[in-house]
This record gives sequence, C-alpha cells and structure tokens, in this order.
Amino acid sequence: MTRNSLPSDADVDTNAIAHARITVPLQARIRAEIAAQSGWLSFARFMELALYAPGLGYYVNGARKFGAAGDFVTSPEISPLFGRTLARWAIPVMQASANEVLEFGAGTGALAADLLNACAALGTPITRYRILDLSPELRFVQADTLKKRAPQWLSRVTWEERLPISFSGVVLANEVLDAMPVQLVRWSPEGIFERGVSWNVTEQHFVYADRPAQGELLDVAQRLNATHDLCAQAVAHGGQYVSEVGLTGLAWTRSLGAWLHQGAALLIDYGFPAHEFYHAQRAQGTLMCHTRHRAHPDPFDRVGLTDLTAHVDFSAVSSAALEAGLETIGFASQAQFLINAGLIDALGEMNASVATDADRFALSAQVQHLTSPAEMGELFKVIAFAPRAALEQNPALAEALHAAFSRADRQARL
Repeated sequence: MTRNSLPSDADVDTNAIAHARITVPLQARIRAEIAAQSGWLSFARFMELALYAPGLGYYVNGARKFGAAGDFVTSPEISPLFGRTLARWAIPVMQASANEVLEFGAGTGALAADLLNACAALGTPITRYRILDLSPELRFVQADTLKKRAPQWLSRVTWEERLPISFSGVVLANEVLDAMPVQLVRWSPEGIFERGVSWNVTEQHFVYADRPAQGELLDVAQRLNATHDLCAQAVAHGGQYVSEVGLTGLAWTRSLGAWLHQGAALLIDYGFPAHEFYHAQRAQGTLMCHTRHRAHPDPFDRVGLTDLTAHVDFSAVSSAALEAGLETIGFASQAQFLINAGLIDALGEMNASVATDADRFALSAQVQHLTSPAEMGELFKVIAFAPRAALEQNPALAEALHAAFSRADRQARL
C-alpha cells in the first residue's frame, strides 16, 4: 500500500488481525510495566519492549520487515553490489587478522550471502561467519536466504546467542545502532528532563511524561548542554529542545574494546556528527517510526507493528570507542566509502556477467540508490574502529584499514 493509496478490505482485515494479535497484548504488557514503575517508564524501556518484547515486539513477532511487502529496505536488499564492495574492504582486513566475520543484526541474510560468495570468488573464502541477531524469526529468514543464495557456505555459518569472549576478524553492523533503545531528553530554561511514557486512563493511550534527568543520563545531557547550549536553544523553540541520547548504543560500542583483539569493526548507519545532530533545526530530535514504507513521528501508533529508530550521534560513538581502547580509523559518507572500497570494480564485474542492457541499467539504478546524495549516499555514514594495540603491533592491518578512507575522510568533523 503506497502512502497515498486507500486501504483495501484485505488491508483492513489484515491490520485488524495484527492489531488484535500483537498491539493489544503488547500494550497490556507495557501498561503493566508502567503500573509497576509507579506510572512512569523511561522511553528507552518503552522502545525496548516495543521492538523486542518476546513474541510481541516489532523485531520478534513474525511480521514482515524487509522489502516491498515490509516496512523498509536496507542496502544489502537493494543490490548485491553492496556486499561485493564490502568484501573488497574485508579481505585485506581478514588477511591481516583472521578469516572470520561477525555480523550483528543480519536482516534477511542478504549481506551474509553476498559476502560469503564474493570473498570466495576473490580468492579469500571466509572460514567462519557468525551472526548475532536478537530475532528468532529473522534467524530462520537468514538461514533460508543462505540456503538459496550461498548453499555451499552454509556449513560455515553459525548463529550466536551472546557476545564473544574474544574475536579476531571483521565485525559488521549495518543499521544496528539506530534500532537500539534511546533515552529522550528535554532541555529547557527550567532544567534538564528525561522524557518517559505514561498511560492516559481517560483517553486510553500512551502519552509522554517528563521527570528530572538523573545519573549517567544527566551527566551526558549536561555535557551536551555545555557544548551545544541546548537550554538556550530551547528558549528559541517554545521553551524546549528535545533529542535522543543513545546510552545503549554507547555501551555496546564500548563492549567492542573488551573482545575485539585483532581486525576491525565497520558500522554503517544514518546519523550525524554531534554538531549536526544537536542542531537548531533538530529541536524535536530525530526519532522516527516506519510502517509499510511510511515514515511518521508517533511511537505510540500500532505498537509492535511499527519500527522505531533514531539517528546516530557518531561523535559520541567515536568517543565511546576511544574510551574502550579502540581507534577510529575513518568516518565517511556511504557513497565515498563504497567508492573508496572498490564499488566501480564490483560494478564492472557484474556488468560483464549480465546478459542484457536492461540488467546493466538495473545495476546503474542500484548504484544511484546506494550513492546518490538524494538517496542513501549522504544520509548513511560509515565509521570503522580497530584495537589500538593491534594497530601498533600490526602495520599490515593499519594499512588495509586506512585504504578505504584514503579520500574524503570526515574524522575532523566528529
């Protein structure tokens, strides 16, 4: 159903069934937790339940997520060129560390299939491909994709339940940080508040409710205010400036330093450096919801059937990595990274393998989607980290990593 189309009877019936099966029980689950917390729940916890509550949350309830019939499309679903290009970056990193990949949030498994096939075709088969995904449903989808598109490598794929104790190789996280729960903060002339969720008994729906920020969140919010003068900006925006702080994502980034010993982590997501993230034009934050390819700002609409995301503050992510003993290798737009990493070579190979002009035109359209500033090329950013000690001990690793950020590295903007 397009954004401007009217729902058919089948759409209405399907929506009603999904609402009864998912939204109603999930609302009850969240309401019970709100009641147990004296009527107030942090937005981060609300978002965690909305996305990951067992059997009901958006990513674990069995509803279609990816593709034209889902709610959004990611780069690996747009084109195999994405995975083929990442393979060209990953191979020298694996050669300087270990022939293993650990992918977080593997979606449909398209990236895993493309990487396994491409690395083998380029002469460096991946010895072991680990996937860590919170969604049991998506693990089945990933296994099915791999059976169809990379059956010869399926025996090398394992699904992990927890973070590794030690890992060497390539870590990938494509559109993972944006799906991690975030705290909402409101800066105002009266102080700094955490925005949470309550239940309006009279009107029977969830509502925002604020209380004074405290603990780690207050410390982070105060530092942001000192740097970006957000309380002063609030005066110019009707008395408030609202945005997100991703404490969960920062903790996850710090965890990399504990178990990534050789190799590198590549994170791809939409977001900004802090000076762009906490800009006057974003006084209402970046929280966004997606349902059937329609973007809207209401996280309380069709809970469990709606994806909740927030843009990534890459400055904060880079600082968290530094605290954990990691070094930021580079920071670039998705377009520039793909070009640096070998997109043109991958396109040439695929053009040579297709049979018709129509196929070649389709590949050109896919490149446009991945790299155009008007589509994914500028909105999505790529950041890479590696253990500082490993870089000092392994010059070949350092050389392999810096190559993909040799042009248009934006680290100075972080």
